[in-house]
Amino acid sequence: MSIGEKFNEVYDSFFKKTWSPMTGGVLLAFLAILMVEWKRPWGIVGGIRNWADWFFYGIGFYTETPDHPLFHSGSMMDMGLLAGAWISAVLAREFAFRVPPMLEIWKGLIAGIFMGLGATLAFGCNVGGFYSAIQNLSASGFTMMIGLIAGVVVGLKYIYWEMEHFTPGPAGPTFLGNLPPFLGWVAIIGLIAAGYAYTSSEVEGANLMPGYLLIGAGIGFVFHRSRLCMVNGFREPFMTGEAAMGKAVAMSIILGALGIGLLKFTGLRGTGLYVETAFGWGSLVGGFIFGAAMVVAGGCGSGSLWRVAEGQIKLWVVIISFALSNSLFRHWFEANEWMEKLGSAVFLPDILGYGGTFLLVIAAMFIWYLVIDWNEDSNALVIEM
Repeated sequence: MSIGEKFNEVYDSFFKKTWSPMTGGVLLAFLAILMVEWKRPWGIVGGIRNWADWFFYGIGFYTETPDHPLFHSGSMMDMGLLAGAWISAVLAREFAFRVPPMLEIWKGLIAGIFMGLGATLAFGCNVGGFYSAIQNLSASGFTMMIGLIAGVVVGLKYIYWEMEHFTPGPAGPTFLGNLPPFLGWVAIIGLIAAGYAYTSSEVEGANLMPGYLLIGAGIGFVFHRSRLCMVNGFREPFMTGEAAMGKAVAMSIILGALGIGLLKFTGLRGTGLYVETAFGWGSLVGGFIFGAAMVVAGGCGSGSLWRVAEGQIKLWVVIISFALSNSLFRHWFEANEWMEKLGSAVFLPDILGYGGTFLLVIAAMFIWYLVIDWNEDSNALVIEM
């Protein structure tokens, strides 16, 4: 094999071939730890809500000026995720605008509204309320996980009912596909240049924006290359029995919790990061609503965002309605002082110590891993249509 052929083989492995879900989960955990080491935990909802806040401020519905999207940590994370996933899609020649049947558009619109409500109650979507919450050793992540599982079962039963009573109709066109891969490399240069541009800014916190942008881009790239999907991880054990995504998410949470927990244990990061007043009915009910809605939507917070970047029009609808509804619900809850009534803030090491908390996270994720692995062979948990 020539050096040119070896280069092409390696290039294809990194930029064209789909990575395993476990590879994606391990890399995602590393990037989640890196994000906390940079400054704050990874999240999705805060960024898209910032965009929606600007919309409502622009039409005069809100009176308080939101943070500028280019200097808002969550917004920059989400912009980075979109950019990273788009770069991956273009390099692999997998980007195209895909218009789904009209029924799917309506489902995306309605499901996005409920995702916004669920994320308000749980102080985050599947990322901030579940994935990052557990990694940051917050008890609310576990109650949201219970809610998510219950909601996924209900959402799946609705999907089965829909399949029996409705036909989705014809899909729309697919267009603007097969973009030349060099555009992806141009975008990478653009990302680096955008990060560098912040070094000359005098705005407070500007020096942190390159990290949010570039680490977010890494997260988006990993998601797209591995097709990592938390909806799949929760849904497939009950739908087909397939467990690869669920195992990857469980392993990713364990690795991230160990890394981020050590940052908190050593005092490098505050213990209160992502420990919200959601332990109780807020995360449980919010998780249930979000879990059911994300199954209908076909994407969770993170999954919807990276699929937006590969051109899935249904997920554009989901993200827009999700962002707008979350902004409105959050605004209303804060105006009525409800956000502090959704539960309590419980940092698990305060109760169990760090050793006990690490054992709890490992045990909980290992049990989930074991159950879905057993179910993959037995199909005992698969819900029949």
